[in-house]
Amino acid sequence: MNSRERVLTAFDFDEPDRVPMWHGLSDRFIAKANSELGLADEEALRKRLGDDFRRVFASYNVPDVPLPDGVMSRTIFGVDRLGYEYGQPASHPLDEATLDDVNNYPWPDPACVDVSGIRDAATAWRDEYAILGGDWSPFWHDAIDLLGMENLYIKMYEKPDLVDSLMTHMVNFYVESSRRIFEEAGDLIDVSFIGNDLGGQTGPLLGPELFERFVLPHIKRLIDLGHEYDLKIQMHCCGGFEPLIEMLISAGLDSLHAIQPSCHGMDLAALKKNYGDRIVLNGAIDSHHILIDGTPDTIRDDTGQVLSIMKPGGGYIAGASHDWVLEETPVENMVAMADAVMEFGGY
Repeated sequence: MNSRERVLTAFDFDEPDRVPMWHGLSDRFIAKANSELGLADEEALRKRLGDDFRRVFASYNVPDVPLPDGVMSRTIFGVDRLGYEYGQPASHPLDEATLDDVNNYPWPDPACVDVSGIRDAATAWRDEYAILGGDWSPFWHDAIDLLGMENLYIKMYEKPDLVDSLMTHMVNFYVESSRRIFEEAGDLIDVSFIGNDLGGQTGPLLGPELFERFVLPHIKRLIDLGHEYDLKIQMHCCGGFEPLIEMLISAGLDSLHAIQPSCHGMDLAALKKNYGDRIVLNGAIDSHHILIDGTPDTIRDDTGQVLSIMKPGGGYIAGASHDWVLEETPVENMVAMADAVMEFGGY
């Protein structure tokens, strides 16, 4: 099997020749790994790690405005972020907003989404790899950035119409952004990949009732859009969010990434038993402790144990339990994980 066939077989809950892999790698980790391994570029690294996916990206054509000192990035909704990697919001622009303020906020025009180059990139990989595409669409994170987390929860009770409006404006943009991508190259993309972290170490960041009321309908909009183009839908979600999984399956979600076994409620055997024949589980190799603090030998053993639980019957994609492998992860440990999947992942 080639990589694309391997991935699509897993999505059909059949057993391919081996467990497929996906590796979310930060730019800093890529640079470090290439230096240590003597590799030329990201593509060479992905081949060394046995990555069965390739990802295509749009960009946002927005005015190039200098950022204030210390600011690392600015989101498409105008929130400055600072700190390590993606950072934290420097302020919450809508923390004291009224409903009118939300409706009159300068929401971006989807016409800024630049899809040039996507089709060529997907075409180059299509015959061999499974292609991930679509806008990441992190509207839950954006809501926290714009309002502040505690304030967002309070508004859900005190001003639900304001929260509804906020979510609708953001997801309207993301739906149209992804639609532009899918119109350009949807016939070459296999999986729409979106991301919203709904869990913490001890459980979901909001209960099932609030999730179903305020968040799930907008996740379903993104799911339904991808299905319009005959794509599978995979959502990245950190943390312990097991109480929400059944609702995500009911909404039509095809795959969950990254399955963090160190979080409450994320026991791998239970997840596989309860959901593994209805939703593809992606990740599950602990990047919080094992990949960072382990040795190649302990990582080989841990990866073998994870695969013994997750691989039977298909429906599993191996990888780290986070969307980004960060720079502090030892390169030799990532190589050990990938090699262990090759060793233990055969059917």
